Amino acid sequence: MLKRLVATVALAGLMASPALAQEKFKFALNWFPVGDHAAYWVALDKGYFADAGLDVTLENSKGSGDSIAKVDTGAADAGLADSAVVIASKARGTTVKVVGMVFDKTPLNIFSSKEKPVTNPKDLEGKTIGAPAGDGQRQMWPAFAKANGIDDSKVTWVNIEPTAKIAALAEKRVDTVADYTTGLPLYEKPMGQGNVVMMPWADHGFDMYSMSIMASEKTMKERPEVLKKFLKAAYMGWHDVMANPDEAMKIFKKRVPEIDEVALAANMKMGLELMKTDNYRNNGIGWMEEAKMCKSVELVNTYMGLPKKVECADAYTTDFLTKVDMP
Repeated sequence: MLKRLVATVALAGLMASPALAQEKFKFALNWFPVGDHAAYWVALDKGYFADAGLDVTLENSKGSGDSIAKVDTGAADAGLADSAVVIASKARGTTVKVVGMVFDKTPLNIFSSKEKPVTNPKDLEGKTIGAPAGDGQRQMWPAFAKANGIDDSKVTWVNIEPTAKIAALAEKRVDTVADYTTGLPLYEKPMGQGNVVMMPWADHGFDMYSMSIMASEKTMKERPEVLKKFLKAAYMGWHDVMANPDEAMKIFKKRVPEIDEVALAANMKMGLELMKTDNYRNNGIGWMEEAKMCKSVELVNTYMGLPKKVECADAYTTDFLTKVDMP
């Protein structure tokens, strides 16, 4: 009886051991939940994070500037942000780096209505553009404007909350909205199919890396293995989204009941088209090509009026990536 009691106590002590405790990891989304984020809920639901010993929390943000601030200050361990905004932040003293890519092709874009279409950059002069202050495209605007000869003094930015973008355009409170191409189904829901006009930035000399996963120097130095495990699990989530988008959306709806799964399913599938590339097929989901990343850094250095030049090697690293194949 005594031996059994000792064994029970020993087992209880082992179960309570900190070595078996899951590592808490906070991941800052760049936005409220949209189709671009489905993979992280899939990874949560399927236990990929838990199997890696991680207790992951997903937190909304109000644009790339907001998510970068959270990661840089330690309020989050890693997060989503537009890579150009990450690069620019390096020149202003942040410690964040891009550690993995999401979309291999850029989704940067301006939406307008069919009634007042904006089909080329100069059309934006005399127009209003709606976006939150921390929005990635808003922060990259100086680069896009200079690259396309837009008179910035003739363009008016209107502050709106992330969740108000669609309504602001649909209700004609702004002429245009800065948002990813993947958002088209969400805009067509209130405005009608065929009534929303896109102007992808890639069509106008701005094809650069965009949505990325970034982490702070603190996370990279103090928790490198944890970061590696997080990225692998996250990209396993993306693998499953690619393999079975319908299943992924069911999981997303279960985890975040308030979403409109019909609109977000179309939104998510548009994002997947930006990931079906030879780069990801050959190197794994999230892999970054040095030449394209350095070109992205060069664009930011050239056009965004930074206080100092950012070196390409300081903006990103592939050290924490584990190859996760496409389905």
